[in-house]
Amino acid sequence: MKFDLKGLDQLENNVSELSNTDSIALEDLMNPSFISSCSQYSNFKELIDASGFKIESEKDFTAIPDQEWEQFIQTNTSYESWIEMQEAAGLSYVTTNLLKGLK
Repeated sequence: MKFDLKGLDQLENNVSELSNTDSIALEDLMNPSFISSCSQYSNFKELIDASGFKIESEKDFTAIPDQEWEQFIQTNTSYESWIEMQEAAGLSYVTTNLLKGLK
């Protein structure tokens, strides 16, 4: 009996790639597929632009008052909080990259 282990090899490669990831850029985490699935916007830049906050750097982003950002996320996405949205984006990112090439 012969088994095709090509999918298992791909999965192993995907796990290895993910385990070597120290951090994920916010733009990668909040990719267009994720943003369009939870809001009326097609990408993270559109979502940020709609917030009315001027964000040109990470420092600008972290300077946004938490309460105002939370309110914007609650009003403009399907999430109740920024933390909940980040967790869902992380799960989506890991799932997508874990299953990459396995169809």
